[in-house]
Amino acid sequence: MSFLSETLSRVKPSPTIAMTAKAAELKAAGRDVIGLSAGEPDFDTPQNIKDAAVAAIAAGKTKYTAPDGIPELKQAVCDKMKRDHGLDYTPAQVSVGTGGKQTLYNALMATLNPGDEVVIPAPYWVSYPDMVLLAGGTPVIAQTSLQTNFKLTADQLEAAITPKTKWFIFNSPSNPTGAGYSKAELKALTDVLMRHPHVWVMTDDMYEHLAYDGFEFCTPAQVEPALYERTLTCNGVSKAYAMTGWRIGYAAGPEKLIAAMRKVQSQSTSNPCSVSQWAAVEALNGTQAFLAPNNETFKRRRDLVVSMLSEIEGISCPVPEGAFYVYPSIAGLIGKTTPAGKLIETDEDFATALLEEADVAVVFGAAFGLSPNFRVSYATSDAALEEACRRIQSFCASLT
Repeated sequence: MSFLSETLSRVKPSPTIAMTAKAAELKAAGRDVIGLSAGEPDFDTPQNIKDAAVAAIAAGKTKYTAPDGIPELKQAVCDKMKRDHGLDYTPAQVSVGTGGKQTLYNALMATLNPGDEVVIPAPYWVSYPDMVLLAGGTPVIAQTSLQTNFKLTADQLEAAITPKTKWFIFNSPSNPTGAGYSKAELKALTDVLMRHPHVWVMTDDMYEHLAYDGFEFCTPAQVEPALYERTLTCNGVSKAYAMTGWRIGYAAGPEKLIAAMRKVQSQSTSNPCSVSQWAAVEALNGTQAFLAPNNETFKRRRDLVVSMLSEIEGISCPVPEGAFYVYPSIAGLIGKTTPAGKLIETDEDFATALLEEADVAVVFGAAFGLSPNFRVSYATSDAALEEACRRIQSFCASLT
């Protein structure tokens, strides 16, 4: 009999973290590795947010808090929801967790029973299916395609829903593709959900502020107010506010669901870091002036990467509406051989060879449920991106 849980055998470690760790090992060994695998802005946390954290420490705000967040942060979330989306929530409808991942996990743990299905569009953030499996549910993957710019259609959503479906997980702009759904595209999906009142919506809005070319972000409960009572709107401060290490995420939804999530959190981690919570209050309530210039930087980097990768024969690279990722197809490179004699049969083969032979770390598409592709995070310096893309161009040109 195995000492480890059978549930654990159903899940795998995060491939993005694994690739980042492998790149770090090579770098430590003296290799000039450029890492494009981690989804983390290279900007520093804004000064006003850091100052708020220092002030919280000086004021002794370093004790336990309520399990799922201080009242001030819950109110800040309510104010943000009203300001940005016109959605009314009370603090009792808000949960604050240790990063966005915990709020998603808490909701799944609090609601899933064996046999419950969760519809997840692919490509997806690597953790969605595994969190569903850990919570005892069954992921149902709805495949998108390059032809629809990796966006799920109403017909595809309709086909994926069964009487066993409990949740639909929705992410826009998307990790890993950067695809953003317009209001009309989202309305087509919410129309389907309105026909299936047993399906709840878990929307991951982590990249809402990272949008380009006039793309206007909207969230499901905003597009279809009738979904309000069965929507959990999840977000956090990690990406837009460059606060990945602070580990603060939040969710707003029906009070009965939030109470269930609180129960899970109270018996697992208890409260998120008190100092980080006060920093997040300032992030949400304070100036948002840095968002626009940061987005200009990200847009410039996106255009650089898309332009250079699109020059490569065998690669097709769509232009994303948001986030800080591109998700090129390498369909034209499958079957080729690297200079070191490695046959590229899969996108994992491609990513592994690219790291080992060209010192560039990316994440292979199979990790996100759609192949043959790879994900590039362009949340790093222009110089590093330019050099990395040059190396990818050279590596691809050397394939035979």
